[in-house]
Amino acid sequence: MSDLVLGLLVLGGCLFAGVLVYNRLQERSARRAAERAFASPHADSLLQQAPRREPVLKVETAPDERVDYVIELRGQAPLAAALMLEAWRPIEQRFARRVLLAAADGGAWRAGLQLVSRAGVVSDAELIEFRSRVETLGASLGAVVSAPEMRPALDAARELDRTCADSDIQVALHVVGPMPDLNSEPLAGEQPFRVVRREDGVTLVLDVALTPDLGASYEAMARAGRRLAESHGARLVDDRGNALDDRSLAAIGAQLEAVRQTLAGRGIETGSPLALRLFS
Repeated sequence: MSDLVLGLLVLGGCLFAGVLVYNRLQERSARRAAERAFASPHADSLLQQAPRREPVLKVETAPDERVDYVIELRGQAPLAAALMLEAWRPIEQRFARRVLLAAADGGAWRAGLQLVSRAGVVSDAELIEFRSRVETLGASLGAVVSAPEMRPALDAARELDRTCADSDIQVALHVVGPMPDLNSEPLAGEQPFRVVRREDGVTLVLDVALTPDLGASYEAMARAGRRLAESHGARLVDDRGNALDDRSLAAIGAQLEAVRQTLAGRGIETGSPLALRLFS
């Protein structure tokens, strides 16, 4: 085989894998936009059997300026925790887990409203209400309230939201063939991916933003998919039923690494507590 023909085959394989991941990106972005427009999330027909894992936020989680609108409250004397928590309760009830309160140095407190999540960016009205409520709280306790400008904060949040929308993807590898025992190797034990039954086999699913150590996790999923297909005489395919070989799987891995780097450039590591908040 000539070098020219070999080069064309390599290029074609990479383009094929690139289109695969691009289509996943487009599907996720379109789905996200539809959920915002109609305020009624619909599960993907393929993945509806695997509901989203809800992250658990610990009490000690502190507001983070990368995703939160953070207001500082500082009194002439340290603000007592009991008084602060009592005054904070109505705000927490109003905004639920989108708000955080944490003690800061010198007896001050930091109150934060999460600006970006999978639902999109908070509205101007919500941010204005949050700031007004915190300012009222501060006045009732005789505290000085320091709050950033709202317009730049919302502009930054919208830019972050665009990055998150482009990075909010799931990778699915389909093993088509008879699957009599899912507890057998190579899927026994804890895995970084989900396994979803389908009529003609199984689907292995990786939620990119929520997955720690993304590269190794994807490699584990691809390896499991190949071994599962081989051990059952099945086929490893993409959403359109096209066979996935090692070169295609490697190209998808390169695309996912690019997504990981995009998020890391904003200080967001996949699978981190910050990522769990953003993609909740």
